[in-house]
Amino acid sequence: MSLYSTRRLHALRMIVTGGGTGGHTYPALTTVNALQARLAETGTAPELLWVGVANGLEATIAARNDIPFRAVTTGKLRRSLSPRDVARNLADAFRIPLGIVQAALTVARVRPAVVLSTGGFVSVPIGLAAALFRVPYLMHEQTLSLGLANRILARVATRVLLSHEASLEHLPPRARSRAVVTGNPVRPAILQGNPERGLAAYGLDPAVPLVLVTGGALGAQQINRMLAEALPALLPYCQIVHQCGKLGHDEMREVAGRLPAHLAHRYRVADFIHDELPDLLAAAAIVVARSGAGTVAELTALGKACVLIPYPHAAADEQRVTARHLAQRGAAITLDGPEATPEHLRDTITGLLADPARRAELGRSAATHGRPAAADHVVTEILTAAAGGAG
Repeated sequence: MSLYSTRRLHALRMIVTGGGTGGHTYPALTTVNALQARLAETGTAPELLWVGVANGLEATIAARNDIPFRAVTTGKLRRSLSPRDVARNLADAFRIPLGIVQAALTVARVRPAVVLSTGGFVSVPIGLAAALFRVPYLMHEQTLSLGLANRILARVATRVLLSHEASLEHLPPRARSRAVVTGNPVRPAILQGNPERGLAAYGLDPAVPLVLVTGGALGAQQINRMLAEALPALLPYCQIVHQCGKLGHDEMREVAGRLPAHLAHRYRVADFIHDELPDLLAAAAIVVARSGAGTVAELTALGKACVLIPYPHAAADEQRVTARHLAQRGAAITLDGPEATPEHLRDTITGLLADPARRAELGRSAATHGRPAAADHVVTEILTAAAGGAG
């Protein structure tokens, strides 16, 4: 039985769930912000509730953005057969039913017009509860190959929102007719960078190509060490801004201190790049990065020439899958396995610096995979589902 007795929605009430990692949490936040902006144009605002794990990143993000939050219990199904993971699965087997009951009570009390989930096992209880009460339920997948939670939820979702065309083949057959490719929401600031401002922020020379190197918010030791060895051979041809992470900052500052005096000014290292990131992305001729879903969404939306070094221990090997998918289509260069060496990094970057036409072609190909309007597309799907579900 539907929770609704009227077809007219006077105020959009939505539950959003998803979290555990930034890859699940930030697309949800970007979508919420886009929804608020869309409704503000009509003089209204959505009634929101974020459901997640009490100690998860999503709780912090919701509080920081003044979004009401409710915690539920959840568990995770691990595919490993190691004794430790089997024991943890047994413990979580008792937590999952409790989470579903909590989620069902939440949906029954809140009576949302629509539910949006963006992945992570915290999405499972709310997704199942939405299906139980026949509330329009939209599931968003950021990665190319679906995570286990979304493989479960795709079977009950009203609408399956994908970031990649190639993800369609990973869906259960019956879910494909309910799928639409929206892309992965990218925060608007990323798309509005000013290259002159980025160069000025780090005292860089506009006449020298910029290479931006990042291992993500926490940095990446593998990338740091590859770059450390390649730096002396790269800096005669470019300038580099490097986000190395807090743990690698002291080590990379020591590397910087050993550079020849005539090259040292061309290397800028930071543990974390804050508001300048969109400007630096706009200014960069080449970006060297991991191939997480959020990073790839940003780089393709911007049409950047990029060198991807996938994290080798990502869940379901998703970073390798994504990097190879783009590389096979000429939309990125991938350094992985035996190719992930300082020498290959040096040769790849110097080769691209010497070949502007190749850089431009990489950027154009990357842009064909980018969806800068993804957040707006997701919002349109939310509003359509909410309107159709009221009744």
